[in-house]
Amino acid sequence: MTDATAASRARTRLTNAAVPLDDFRLVRAIASARGLAGAAATLGVNNSTVFRRLAQLEATLDCTLFERRRGGYVLTAAGEEMVAVADAMEDAASGFLRKVEGKELAPSGELRVTTNDGLMGMLLTRIIGKFRRRHPQIRLDVVVDNAQLNLSRRDADIAIRATDKPGETLVGRRIGRIAWAIYGRRADFPDSTGAHAPELCARASWVGLGGELSEIRAARFVRDQAGGHDQVGFRVNTVRSLADAVIAGLGVGPLPCMAADMNRELVRLSPPHNDISSSLWLLTHQDLRHAPRVRAFMDFVGGELNRHRPLIEGEAPWTPQE
Repeated sequence: MTDATAASRARTRLTNAAVPLDDFRLVRAIASARGLAGAAATLGVNNSTVFRRLAQLEATLDCTLFERRRGGYVLTAAGEEMVAVADAMEDAASGFLRKVEGKELAPSGELRVTTNDGLMGMLLTRIIGKFRRRHPQIRLDVVVDNAQLNLSRRDADIAIRATDKPGETLVGRRIGRIAWAIYGRRADFPDSTGAHAPELCARASWVGLGGELSEIRAARFVRDQAGGHDQVGFRVNTVRSLADAVIAGLGVGPLPCMAADMNRELVRLSPPHNDISSSLWLLTHQDLRHAPRVRAFMDFVGGELNRHRPLIEGEAPWTPQE
């Protein structure tokens, strides 16, 4: 059998057989040391182990990888091809490690993010826009839903969620408290200082939340403040539509400060109410926390939300340049 025929047969065997990666390292070590003793020292095993593994590998490939000469082990054509493959794998592995260590491995792929309509306002949309410009290789699929998608079932990769109970299998960071206050249409309250008089609650028409949001704190707050149902003339099942109702002059109502303070048509009529606030969390499943695209989103969006924490907590107004 010629060297060319042996090399061809080895290629066929490598294609059809499951050859462990360690066998490529074995052949490379023997070739580098020109013998079994040097390869055994490199690999941290004894001579008999190297001899046995080489014999098994040559039997599997049905070809000779080394010629045994007086001066040591010399590669055959088939052995040279196997060492070339081992060198290519070593180069690829080294390049990958350099990229990881130098943080050159760009996050990419699809990322599914869920949040609710009360949070997915102008602020969060702007932050996500900045993230996309920073990481154009990450494709975002944002699901705006008041129902909480299940991260454990991989309905979404990341949740931006208002909750005081984030879940035991989830990890992430707490940004702060989402402040809520009473708002009205600026045209109806041009002189408001943000501290409404108690009589406002007694005489105002209110708008509130209904449907699947009818039992959240803000919905119960409206029922308590309005003294029942008679003064609540309009209910809607999304926070965005609730803000639209206040802007349209249908009544006053509670809104998250991080959204309402950014709207020039709305004016704050009260200080934030602690009894309707909740924590803002940026969450992912613990099995996904080290994925590059997840880590990139968590770090960037978390940092931006922290920068806007005074707005989120109702302590500082938003300015357009932000």
